[in-house]
Formats: sequence, structure tokens, C-alpha cells
Amino acid sequence: MIEIVVAVLGAAGAGWLLRRKHLRRLAAGPEAGIPGMARHPAGEGRWRLGKLYADQGAARWVPRRGEPVPLPGGRATGLRAPSVREGLSINPGSRIVTCAYEGGGTIDIAVMPLDLREVLAALPQDTPGADDKP
Repeated sequence: MIEIVVAVLGAAGAGWLLRRKHLRRLAAGPEAGIPGMARHPAGEGRWRLGKLYADQGAARWVPRRGEPVPLPGGRATGLRAPSVREGLSINPGSRIVTCAYEGGGTIDIAVMPLDLREVLAALPQDTPGADDKP
């Protein structure tokens, strides 16, 4: 009987602490940046966890560990679902946006479908033939 009382009190205490933590996060507001995974250069290397920031007019990728990757003049050049092999490393439900930026650099950024609109707003899509107009 004593074990049951101790277990109930422990569960109630844990629930109270988790609720406090949840309420603090709600009060702090949403975090800046769009969470996802990226590999740089596109198609090579490992997927690294990080965030895409699109503030101050210039997008940049900030990995959890390592140096930030500025994306000056970044444009989304492709959008696709991950392959089966990529799905083992990243969430298979995510979408991969391939980006090109000034200087000839490329990067793949994998985000969840709900965040895709924000990514495409930060990195406008290339429209074929747009540069050919006088």
C-alpha cells in the first residue's frame, strides 16, 4: 500500500514539473529560426541539425555545431521528397529544398512540410526564363 502511495505522489510531482516547464515555454513565445537539417554542399556529406534564419534580409543556415553558412542571394532551385536512403538519416516525411547562392555554393535543407512555406519565403524559388526577359 505504501508503494502505491509513493508511486502516485511521484507521478503527481513529475506531472506538476512537466506542466510548469510547458507553461514557461509557452510564455517565452516561439523560437526564432526554422528547424531542420542540412548538408553542405548539396548532395554530399552528412546531414547536420540546425536552423534557417531569414532575418535582416539575408538568409543563413546555423548548424547546432559548427560555423554558420551565410546564403547571400540564396534561391531555391529544387524541391523534392527524400529518397529511401535519405529517409534513414532524416525524417522521411520532410521535404528537401535545394538552394544555390552567390559564389556558386549549394546546400540541401530538409524541413517538415508545415515549415516549407516559411523556407520558400526566405529563399525565393528560381523561375525558369526569368533572367531572359529584357
